[in-house]
Amino acid sequence: MTPDGAAPEPRPEDIKVPPVVAGLRVGLFGGSFDPPHQGHLHVVETALERLRLDRVWMMVTPGNPLKNRAGLPPLAARIDAARALVRHPRVVVTGLEAGFGSPFSWETVRRLTACLPAVRFVWIMGADNLGAFHRWQHWRRIADAVPIAIVDRPGHTLAALSSPAARALAGRRIPEHEAASILDAPPPVWTFLHAPRSPLSSTALRRAGVR
Repeated sequence: MTPDGAAPEPRPEDIKVPPVVAGLRVGLFGGSFDPPHQGHLHVVETALERLRLDRVWMMVTPGNPLKNRAGLPPLAARIDAARALVRHPRVVVTGLEAGFGSPFSWETVRRLTACLPAVRFVWIMGADNLGAFHRWQHWRRIADAVPIAIVDRPGHTLAALSSPAARALAGRRIPEHEAASILDAPPPVWTFLHAPRSPLSSTALRRAGVR
């Protein structure tokens, strides 16, 4: 908070689109990160290795439209916390969605693919989010615009793979051993990555008073 009690404004450098070059393989991993934890780091590291990415953009969102934002820490504070957790030369923590002025992921994807057509993007999310993906605003626009990689999470495997979105896209699933190829395939296309799983969740940490 600022001295007058107001939430600080996002820093200009935090809401800019990170620099890129043509042909870069970039993973987009969004979330509130309230708080960021080792489970998030696990998703990032799994995606970097298995998809052979040059970068992961860890996009700290202004707020999840499907969740209550009451008590959500300021964007700048969550960005700082994510940077303190993820100290990796190929991971960029950014609040670019605040710069776009929209909390919706489909709008983020639309803008990034339009302004950076020479960059190969892939959308990354944990299996817990795949279970609710069909509730996201215009989720099919995301699937039709960029490949999607799902990283397994404890307790969510079966629900994720039987979710409405997974069923709708079943015919476009790429085998896990070919996961890195999805960045070169026309969307809709997706893959499901199994890896040693982290049981941590932001919700559980908040309930335990950790932020």
